[in-house]
Amino acid sequence: MELDAPYEQSYVSIVFPATCTDGSRVVLKIQFPHDESDHEHEALRIWNGRGSVRLLDHDAEHHVLLLERCEPGAPLSTLKAPEALEQFVRLLPQLWVPAGTPFRLLADAAATWIAHLPDIWKRAGRDFERRLLDLAIESLERLRVTQGEQVLIDQDLHADNVLSARREPWLAIDPKPLVGEREFSLAPIIRGAELGFSRERVIQRLDFLTDRLGLDRERARLWTMGQTLAWCEGEQPGRHIDVARWLADA
Repeated sequence: MELDAPYEQSYVSIVFPATCTDGSRVVLKIQFPHDESDHEHEALRIWNGRGSVRLLDHDAEHHVLLLERCEPGAPLSTLKAPEALEQFVRLLPQLWVPAGTPFRLLADAAATWIAHLPDIWKRAGRDFERRLLDLAIESLERLRVTQGEQVLIDQDLHADNVLSARREPWLAIDPKPLVGEREFSLAPIIRGAELGFSRERVIQRLDFLTDRLGLDRERARLWTMGQTLAWCEGEQPGRHIDVARWLADA
């Protein structure tokens, strides 16, 4: 197998375009061990190319995945927002399939966010109001124990993690799988800046996706607000806090 230079946008793994000895063009992905990505290969195996890239092979010991290559490989964020959202409406139901072990439960992930939120608030220098913190904790506590049907969901499915391909127009990549209710899977799309970052755009995505997919708007709103605040210590924390504020009263 011949490897080309790794993709520049690789963050929690090293990802190489590669060519096999038979001339087939693939992707070799070497993961950095991380609990959110632990079961990526199992999710891809279950989807089996339905809405996602295909898993071709997997080396568990070395955290290596051999994947179908998306070509031409342009991200969904290159489309105008209305067109991109239509593609999410087509794509998401293909990924919502029954699943169980070994995937982490959304209820357990939410319990972790609840436990960490007060410390996040303190470490952030109390950059967001206590009312917002309390609302996030209260919402996550209620949501985690009142969920609907449990399906396989990707907690990082945003417009830069969907690529143009030949086998299907668009395929999801780089899943961070959980098992939980469908409403939660809208969170990365609603908060993501790839399709526009303003209160108006965030609320438009919430309204459009819940309406077209027949999902509970209130649950999607609160899931997004709670998880977004719990993730506000990563890149651009101020943006995450803004999204949480916009959604708190949406």
